[in-house]
Amino acid sequence: MSVFSVPDMTCGHCSASILQALEAVDDGVDIEVDMENREIDVRSNATDAAVLKALQDAGYPAELRS
Repeated sequence: MSVFSVPDMTCGHCSASILQALEAVDDGVDIEVDMENREIDVRSNATDAAVLKALQDAGYPAELRS
C-alpha cells in the first residue's frame, strides 16, 4: 500500500475522478480516501510512478507519502 497526498482533492466528485483515473492503469486498484487530510491509500499492482502520472494526467497532482 502507498499513501499519496492529493492537495486538490476537495469533494466526492474528486475522489470518484481519482478512482476512475487509477482504474485506467489497474482495474483491480483499491483506494481509501481520507478527505480531511486530502490523502489516498492505494493498493495497486501499478507502480507508484504510474499512479502519480495517472493522478497528474487527471488534474490531481500528488505526492508520495509512504
